[in-house]
Amino acid sequence: MALGNFFKSLFSTDSTPTEPTEVLCDAIDYEGFKIEPAPIDEGGKYRTAGYISGELEGEIKRIRFIRADENGSKENAIEHSINKARQIIDEQGKRLLERTLL
Repeated sequence: MALGNFFKSLFSTDSTPTEPTEVLCDAIDYEGFKIEPAPIDEGGKYRTAGYISGELEGEIKRIRFIRADENGSKENAIEHSINKARQIIDEQGKRLLERTLL
């Protein structure tokens, strides 16, 4: 059966790549911001990504960040996304909320 699947995949005309998808995770609070890790599953590798939310002038702003870093497991990607968001917050503070994409 496995050999049949192998040949089927070799001669298959369906070359549509799988679309990357976000892995949604629980949010955490950090220094007055909300971090939502959302690594992107790119076919078994996970790109570091997520959202940072905070209040600016009475309005909640939600900023998306995507990094080139890839991780081999979902768990490592989640942890790396959280750490990257903390780094962004520590470096930019409230002014990061003035942007739409990091």
